[in-house]
Amino acid sequence: MTRGRFVVFEGVDASGKSTQARRVADDHDARFTFEPGDTALGAELRRWLLDASAPMSPVTESLLMLADRSHHAATVIEPALAAGQSIVSDRYWASSIAYQGYGRGVDLALLRAATDLAIGDCRPDVTILLDVPVGIANERRLRDHHDRFESADVAFHERVRAGYLELAADDPAHWRIVDGSGDFAMVSAAVDAALAEVWPGG
Repeated sequence: MTRGRFVVFEGVDASGKSTQARRVADDHDARFTFEPGDTALGAELRRWLLDASAPMSPVTESLLMLADRSHHAATVIEPALAAGQSIVSDRYWASSIAYQGYGRGVDLALLRAATDLAIGDCRPDVTILLDVPVGIANERRLRDHHDRFESADVAFHERVRAGYLELAADDPAHWRIVDGSGDFAMVSAAVDAALAEVWPGG
């Protein structure tokens, strides 16, 4: 059986990645999934991870994210791909490197090693980075002071964006950068063009 395609969308909060991930999944009859929280265990972890009122060290935050990801990869993503179903995920391993590594300052080498342990060889065919300046992203969203990540300051989100751009630059074979600052039609066209090698013919 032919293995399914695995596409991931990444970006800062309010970059439009969730909207595009759902659209692409619908257009290509793929399974849409997301992180953190798209399993019963993950939903409980997500509740703790997003609750800004519960103090949490950057390392603890990282390990909870990786626990969600390991379970997600083992119980959702890998079985679907092996069965020939394509997957489109809103966030995956690069979110931890960008948010907890570049954003929170967790040691990148240790974080990469922990990520390797969590997901093994379950890697995306391509990652689409919807790149949006933090100022535009901030204009798009209502700041949620109860969300651990949305309540973070602008400097944190700037570090996250810089981290994403560095990840994409380091692996151009598996990353595509799309300007997410345009309207829905413009961004959709750019995303489809970036995915032409994964799904020839659109």
